[in-house]
Amino acid sequence: RKLSRRGKGVSQPKLNGGESASEPLGTLASPPRRLAMACPPCPPSPLARVRLDDVAPHDGAAAPGYARAVGALAASLARRGAAVVEIPAADAAVVRCALESARAFFRGRHAAYLYRAGRNLEDGELSPACMADAFRCLGKAARAALCAIARHLRLRTDVFNQLLDDTPLPVNEVSSSELLVAYTHEQLQSGQTLMGCPSRSSMPQVDRGFVTLVASDYPGIEVCDPNGHWYLADGVSGPNNLLLLTGRALSHVTAGLCPISQYRVTNENRASLTFRLVPHANAILDCSPILAAGHCIRRVYQPIPASQFMDDSYAEEHAVSSHLEEPSESQGNFVSDPSLRSVLSDPLSGAFLEDAMVLQCGHSFGGVMLKKVIEMARCTICNGEVDPSSLFPNLALRAVATVVKMEDDRRLFHNAALRKRRKDVTEHTDVLKRTGSSKGNSELALDAESPVAFKGVQYPFVVGERVLIMGNKRTPEKFVGKEAVITSQCLNGWYLVKALDSGESTRLQYRSLKKVPELQLQTQARLQPLAFLGGRQ
Repeated sequence: RKLSRRGKGVSQPKLNGGESASEPLGTLASPPRRLAMACPPCPPSPLARVRLDDVAPHDGAAAPGYARAVGALAASLARRGAAVVEIPAADAAVVRCALESARAFFRGRHAAYLYRAGRNLEDGELSPACMADAFRCLGKAARAALCAIARHLRLRTDVFNQLLDDTPLPVNEVSSSELLVAYTHEQLQSGQTLMGCPSRSSMPQVDRGFVTLVASDYPGIEVCDPNGHWYLADGVSGPNNLLLLTGRALSHVTAGLCPISQYRVTNENRASLTFRLVPHANAILDCSPILAAGHCIRRVYQPIPASQFMDDSYAEEHAVSSHLEEPSESQGNFVSDPSLRSVLSDPLSGAFLEDAMVLQCGHSFGGVMLKKVIEMARCTICNGEVDPSSLFPNLALRAVATVVKMEDDRRLFHNAALRKRRKDVTEHTDVLKRTGSSKGNSELALDAESPVAFKGVQYPFVVGERVLIMGNKRTPEKFVGKEAVITSQCLNGWYLVKALDSGESTRLQYRSLKKVPELQLQTQARLQPLAFLGGRQ
């Protein structure tokens, strides 16, 4: 830096050989150690570079620049698996401050720090500076990029907002999205670890969230394009250039229209900020917006709770890392066992292994992975040769996968029915509020927990109302066809009714009762005075 600054500030006279008059020849022939260790200049990045202001959602009609920026962003993600987002100067200053604070904070300390908005620091815990501001800036950029992707898919720009944390966060709530701050310097050797985990500099990685933004002060991330070629993606790295990657959650909610970005870290002599936009735990990841937009959806993309999806993705990532790395004592405390669903499902399509087949080597595959193994004629686990004629079904694995799938379907149906139930109660309560205010019976309308609030669901009658006993197979014959009056209301849609002719009481469900027609009630009301006069005569 001193040499470059001096070269720019004062022009040095040149000798016949081209050397500077103020610098000895030997000094130029043997540059300092720091410059000798530097990498050669990186080639320009092949990714599309989009300004954040061009893709940010705004009111009013879309400008031509917005459509061009959205198209360039989507094309870069589809063809290269990544894109570069250029943020404004004010946000770039915040990111630069966070990177510099990471260098100052991690020198001689831990090499990574995970920040979540809303989490209170424990006693004695320290964090790098500018984390809250950097989280806010990167979160804004990630949401804008997600809106641009939704617009390219002919969806509303806010279609994924219901799956994300509320902005701003409610009180005492911790964000689902996270900001990973890391710094490794030349003193860290390849055998040392980050946060207790082995270095994964050469291991391909994928993220679980929607999108990931990476800011660094030095290039070092390679991305794999759809053709399987690795290239340097952050050649123009800097505080104002963010590398945009897509994750598993976005690929699931878009039914595979957005591919998953696969990347690896090749240079650890850098400070970096990695922001992951993650769905909140209570969200349901489904493809209903994609289906409504007219896209085709494969059966493998079924609705799934976000918490379960994230756990399964976490288990798959650690399962892959356990195959690629040798187990060590420090790793044993961090790698957890894969979930049951991840073991019983196809790693490529996510479908349950209901068509599992056993190879000669003893390994079982199903779904898309089975087709790939047959095409390659080689097992992807042990690299053994595969003879398609020697395959036979794994009946035990198929039976277990079928049972687990039925349990998942039952859980999803229960969650959907519960949400529909709550929606029906809310809508009926709103109706009661409106009708109660017009009739002057506001107390009844505001009581959403009262039995009357479920009128039309399982309590269609009220106490004192006259009904006709229709009966069923278990109803005594002496009550069938008789008129009765409801005396009290019981649980689960049952009523205690009293027959008008005999005065006997019985307990019947609402399905066995029918309202007395209004015409019949009016006729009986007119005949009652005549019967009274006839009795006096």
